Amino acid sequence: MQLQSSDYSNSTVVGPEARVAPRLLGWNVPAEELIHIPDHWLSYPEPSPLLNYVLGLLYIMFMLVALLGNGLVIWIFSSAKSLRTPSNMFVVNLAICDFLMMLKTPIFIYNSFNTGYALGHLGCQVFAFIGSISGIGAATTNAAIAYDRYRVIARPFDGKLTTGTAVLFVLLIWAYTLPWAIVPLLEIWSRFAPEGYLTSCTFDYLTSSPSNQMFVLTIFVFSYVIPMSLIMFFYSQIVSHVVSHEKSLREQAKKMNVESLRSNTAQNQTSAEIRIAKAAIGICFLFVASWTPYAVMALIGAFGNKALLTPGVTMIPACTCKAVACLDPYVYAISHPRYRVELQKRLPWLCIKENQQSSDTTSTVTATSTGATTTPS
Repeated sequence: MQLQSSDYSNSTVVGPEARVAPRLLGWNVPAEELIHIPDHWLSYPEPSPLLNYVLGLLYIMFMLVALLGNGLVIWIFSSAKSLRTPSNMFVVNLAICDFLMMLKTPIFIYNSFNTGYALGHLGCQVFAFIGSISGIGAATTNAAIAYDRYRVIARPFDGKLTTGTAVLFVLLIWAYTLPWAIVPLLEIWSRFAPEGYLTSCTFDYLTSSPSNQMFVLTIFVFSYVIPMSLIMFFYSQIVSHVVSHEKSLREQAKKMNVESLRSNTAQNQTSAEIRIAKAAIGICFLFVASWTPYAVMALIGAFGNKALLTPGVTMIPACTCKAVACLDPYVYAISHPRYRVELQKRLPWLCIKENQQSSDTTSTVTATSTGATTTPS
């Protein structure tokens, strides 16, 4: 499925003159780099430098917030003994994906403050490759987190996840992710190309060749539809289980003329698991909300009306994807009691108030309350 360079040219003008026209519109693209730029973007006037500067500043904020938050998650979840559980390996893997996503932002920032394709083709390829593995890796990791939460809450008698199984899951996540980044990088199938203001890059969703359209459709299904379907299925099962379980407990308590059937320990444990599940649901919702615009934009570019995709419009999904990488670690910080305890120990100046005894109480469930011992992630 190797695409020829001619597949990437959608211009209605042929000959060397076709690639000179962008200069008349003010685009800051070196002549030798024009071959890598989709003609769609070059048909628009160059955006105002002010817009590039604003986006550059916004990405600086994204980078600082996300690197700090995800760096803390990676550090604490990896170093704290109480948090080194098999389930939390997925949390660390998600933080690594989000951390990687923000490591590429200096390329965007440099391009923005130089108002164009300043780092050229090499910078574009590095940016898009890191973006692909971090974005698709986060999608599949979120699906794994959803499955793990489903097992813990809806099927507690299946037994807890082992370290070996968690390691295997993480390896499978990366084995699933890497081909979607390597294939366009090597131009085996599709390619990476600039988009929007030419300061960011992703897989080419504008070339109208049948081969490229098939790539867009395939990556849409395997990197968006399948992970999102798994996420929605597992969390719908969790919600259904919790609702039915709570209903049966209330009915049984009413028959026995008592307020609740739960012991304090079981009550605390259930509360902790529900809080963590709610946080995971929130993170997955944020992920769906942030990546859906990108998925829709790619489908429009490949199969729809390309006129809808102006340079400014396409920069919006790029920003929402970065925003979710900033929010993920802070959602976990708010919801995870043992994580907050560890933060409190290591960084007391953050003034986090978390009860150590309460956090420890929620770490296990007795056999009399659940029939199995589980550890919340």
